[in-house]
Amino acid sequence: MTPIAAAIFDMDGLLIDSEPLWQDAELACFLPLGVPVTRALCRETAGRRIDEVVRLWHERFGWDGPGVDEMVQRVLAEVTRLIVARSEALPGVYAAMDALREIDIPMAIASSSPPELIDAVVDKLKLAPYLQLTHSGIHEERGKPDPAVFLTTARKLGVAPEHCLVFEDAPAGVTAARRAGMRVIAVPSVFDPADPAFQQADQVLGSLEEFDYAHWQL
Repeated sequence: MTPIAAAIFDMDGLLIDSEPLWQDAELACFLPLGVPVTRALCRETAGRRIDEVVRLWHERFGWDGPGVDEMVQRVLAEVTRLIVARSEALPGVYAAMDALREIDIPMAIASSSPPELIDAVVDKLKLAPYLQLTHSGIHEERGKPDPAVFLTTARKLGVAPEHCLVFEDAPAGVTAARRAGMRVIAVPSVFDPADPAFQQADQVLGSLEEFDYAHWQL
């Protein structure tokens, strides 16, 4: 196999159990406006940028009151509050990063979340010592499943896409990584492991606790 020279981690649902908190935040912000958002609908859009999700809800349901930009900020403020208050690292996060750091593999986060939320999670979980950089899909023209967020992250790391190993929990993220020409480990969180998108992954794990770097000849 082509040697792995960098590891790129998604964030929500992979490093931190934030997917249910995103659902809580969307429900708290939209239901008072009469928008019939459900947890099932939230799961369908998990892994996508929040501005794209809010725009989708506006196109589908519409509402009187705050505009799309204001609702994006409301959801972000609520989910950040919930993450800081409630969330913890998911099983295996530190073990996987310790294993990669031990063999000098540079690491980055590439997330659909905005920079301020990424920073809040990195601070909450004390991940800064592991990471060379973080990159938000907000800075790209299109979010996942477009590969842009991963390609930009690889470019910032100075590593060719084919030498990157991506860790993802969402179907959209797995698709984005494959479109970027990277290898990908899927760690489904709120998603059905039988989702066809996960068939694109090089490996599917139950949690990051199962990660074994020897499998990748790092």
